[in-house]
Amino acid sequence: MLSGRRLDLLDPTPVDIEIEDIAHGLAFVARWNGQTRGDFAYSVAEHSLLVEELYGRMYKSATPKTRLTALLHDAPEYVIGDMISPVKAAVGPSYEKLDDRLMAAIHIRFGLPAETPKRLKAQIKKADKISAWMEATQIAGFSVPEANKLFGIPDPKITEGLSIRLRPPVEVRTDYTTRVETLLAAL
Repeated sequence: MLSGRRLDLLDPTPVDIEIEDIAHGLAFVARWNGQTRGDFAYSVAEHSLLVEELYGRMYKSATPKTRLTALLHDAPEYVIGDMISPVKAAVGPSYEKLDDRLMAAIHIRFGLPAETPKRLKAQIKKADKISAWMEATQIAGFSVPEANKLFGIPDPKITEGLSIRLRPPVEVRTDYTTRVETLLAAL
């Protein structure tokens, strides 16, 4: 990693996880395999910031701990990349095991439970689907009816005032790191 840490992907440990490495990797990993409109790719870091914001809007009882879990929901992608769901399914359970081991190490590193509780995971998934709907309609070329069919119809109150922003990776990296640090300070 750029921090100088050596991360064993098959046996990751919390001591080898640094937020700067996560933020850097996620800021340079493109969602939608880079197939989006704009001068910059829409990064997993930017997506994660949006999911955390949506999660907070959807669940008024959200705590810094649950918001941090939402922000880190795709954190393993900083080293394993963002794979679309059909590819993940084709790779099979070995991908999921790799992702789970890395996520557990990340969670432990930041004081979260190794495994996300099922209820919280489902709540974050709902925010993730709203983010996907926004991304699909704003930057990935989907029509609203098509996105509604694939991701469901989001509550307009949840998305009010939010829009997809395509920014340079270094700017997104800084914002992601700052948000993680803010949430950690509030724990």
